[in-house]
Amino acid sequence: MARLQFYVEDNVAAQIKRKAAQSGLTVSKYLAALATRDAGTDSSWPKDYFAFCGNWAGEPLVREAQPPLEKRIELK
Repeated sequence: MARLQFYVEDNVAAQIKRKAAQSGLTVSKYLAALATRDAGTDSSWPKDYFAFCGNWAGEPLVREAQPPLEKRIELK
């Protein structure tokens, strides 16, 4: 895996750090995801990849409410 280094203005670095934190990623992983997406090598499923199977035409699916975690886990 290649390691890259580059320089940006301080205000740009601050924005990158903020957006990485909001995404729950390290700055390195955030920038790697941006570069991968921009370079066209994103390995995620292409848009509409599963459309050939048909689309859901019914009511929106709703997940039933779950009891709090401590009530779902039996403590011994």
